Formats: sequence, structure tokens, C-alpha cells
Amino acid sequence: MLELLLTPHFYLSLFTVTLIQIALGADNLIIITILAGKLPQGQRAKAITAGLLLAMVFRIILLFMVSWILKYATSVFFEINWHFENILTVHGAFNGKSVVLFLGGLILIWKGVKELRYKAKGADHSEVPSGASFWQVLTIIVGMNILFSVDSILTVVGMTDIFLVMAGSVILSVIVMLRFAATISDYMTKNPDFEILGLFVLLLIGFVLFLEGGHVAHLTLNDSAFPYIPQWIVIFILMLMFSVDLYQNFLEKRRGRETKPVQLNRRETVLRVKQD
Repeated sequence: MLELLLTPHFYLSLFTVTLIQIALGADNLIIITILAGKLPQGQRAKAITAGLLLAMVFRIILLFMVSWILKYATSVFFEINWHFENILTVHGAFNGKSVVLFLGGLILIWKGVKELRYKAKGADHSEVPSGASFWQVLTIIVGMNILFSVDSILTVVGMTDIFLVMAGSVILSVIVMLRFAATISDYMTKNPDFEILGLFVLLLIGFVLFLEGGHVAHLTLNDSAFPYIPQWIVIFILMLMFSVDLYQNFLEKRRGRETKPVQLNRRETVLRVKQD
């Protein structure tokens, strides 16, 4: 443990994964703020804090379960050996780890494309009863966080296999959100490109997980094996993407050429208050 904490790789991974967690969780944070706004003034901050902390606990538990599966579910339970005339041959041996990675990659790709469509074309609305009690709002906040945590959990799994980094990134992202909620919300509104980059991260990590699942299953298509992409390459690509975006924003502000940001559709813009 101490040796791990002394390695630069640990802190680079922790910083990168935390950054991605914040980028992916920005929309959720805005929705939580709106939901809490249905409560009396004195209960809003308490609902936001309690909701995020409870969701953090559940997310760490889910991360532990997924990491346990990836570590110990290595027994092969399904083999394929398919031949389709002279067009396609498929060979592979699937275990629990390969299935989780394979399906997780497909889920992230589907989620990334779906969210990009939301941003461009709008989203379904959610209804909250007017005059909802503190516990009703808190339950909605926790449930919504758990529902939307699937993408962030799978993204973390695709970026690192160190559970300390996984759990640490969740804790740090929640602390940052609690401390700088208004700042994060304002930054995302003024810089929608950062949010779009977060969605492209879903697509990238989804593709990496998909390939890794095939690699673990020793899957071959026409005798071509699925490649393994090292995690340091993924982290490098992500850091490069966000660094270039931040640098471009810095140059625009320095040259006084800031343009009006594109207005993305957000879930919070289509939330409705359900009348009793």
C-alpha cells in the first residue's frame, strides 16, 4: 500500500479519473440542485450533501463488486467456435471478467451516443411532486445518482484496475462537487465543449473496454485477435484532450475572442414540477 502511494502513476491516475468523474457528474449535480430547490431554504444544502454522500457510499460498494468480479471471475463458462462458410470464423472462451468488460463497453458506447443526442435534440423530462418532503427529494436524489452512476463506474473500471484509485476518485469528486457546486455549474454552462469532451470519453472508454473484453476472452475474428490497450495510453489520450481544450479556452480569453457558447440541451432544462 505504501509503495503504491509513493508512485507518480497512482497520483496521475487519481487526478485523471477524478477529473473525468467531475465532467461526467456535472449534469447530475445541476439536477440535484434543482431537485433540492423544491425544498424550504433551510433544507436544500442538507439534501444536496446527504444525497451526494449516500450516493457516494452506494457507488463505492458497486465499484467493489465490479472489481471483485474482474479479479476473481476467471473461470471459463462459455466457448465459441463458429464458422460461417468462408466469410467469418469466430473463436473465444468467455469468463465473468470478459463478459463484464465486453457488455460494459457496449453500454458506455450506447450511453455516450444517447447523451450526445440528448445534448443536440433534447431529453425526456422528469417529474417531481410540488411540496415534496425532505425524504422524498433525498430518495429521488440518491436513486437518480445510482441510476446515472453506471457510466462513471464503467469508465473508472476502464481507466484503472487499482481499487484505491477507483474509490479515491469517487470520494474526491464528491468533495469537489460539494465545495464548488456553483463554480462547476457555471463553468459547464460557459464551456459546453468540456461537457462534450466528457461524453467522448464515454465512447473512448467504451471502445477500450469492448476490446479488452475480447482480449480477455481470447476472441479472434478470422484469426485476428482483439488487441489490449494499456491504461497509460488511455490516460495520456484523455489528459491530452482536456489539456488542449483548456489551453484553447485560455487563448480565447487572452485574445479577447470569446464566442457565445452553444446552448446544449440539459436534463434540468426539461424538468417539470408535477402539480398535486
